[in-house]
Amino acid sequence: MYCTRWIRLGKISTSLAWVFAVVLVLLSGIAYRVLASHLKFVTANPVSLPVPLSAFPVQIGDWVGSDLSIPNTTKEYMERNFADDFFSRRYINTATKSWADVYVVYCSSQPGGMLGHQPLVCYPAHGWIHDSTEPSQFTSRTGRQLDCLIHRFHKPAPAYDQTVVLNFYILNGQITTEENDFSGPFGRRPNIAGNSARYIAQVQISSVLENSIRVAAENITDMILDFLPDDNGEVRAAGYVHPISDNVKNTE
Repeated sequence: MYCTRWIRLGKISTSLAWVFAVVLVLLSGIAYRVLASHLKFVTANPVSLPVPLSAFPVQIGDWVGSDLSIPNTTKEYMERNFADDFFSRRYINTATKSWADVYVVYCSSQPGGMLGHQPLVCYPAHGWIHDSTEPSQFTSRTGRQLDCLIHRFHKPAPAYDQTVVLNFYILNGQITTEENDFSGPFGRRPNIAGNSARYIAQVQISSVLENSIRVAAENITDMILDFLPDDNGEVRAAGYVHPISDNVKNTE
């Protein structure tokens, strides 16, 4: 009698276990589909900055900029894989006639997409030969000392072109030159919450002369940082820039 009762209880327990397992699988599947749907929505819809980078001033002091064309295939790749916002512009100093190309990309919805997006990868992929890289610093107009890397490249004959690239990243408002700072699981995972203050941005300033990129960096970087969330999540440019077109009034 007791043996029969235990057998019945065992069968009931086994049945309940199977029911629980099936329910758990169903709930896991539902949760996965909801998460996957939300993730697809996040990655398909860029995280917007309070002030878009297209509103970045075309004139900063003596520096006057004009947009550089980006091939559609490159632009589509950037937008599909990592770029929520970006601009590429050549600035010419009206006083000295020196010039520098300024490229800024903001990556928030898929921060991990920024990994590998660096001069040491991108320039050789376009035919440039790497000559050297060295850590350096520069001081912005407001007196802030910023770390950067200086990369030098050239193209072989018959081109004989040379370029110098100043590069650094901004990770949630903090300056870094190391991909290791955002290559871990936390840095790579998608920004499901759509928080614009969780991001990785890259700044590249390039020209044929090192002095040109240093002077441009000293004069333009403070404005770049104003357009990106600081370590408190605030965007200073939102307090004084009201974009009504792709170009903003001059900033002296």
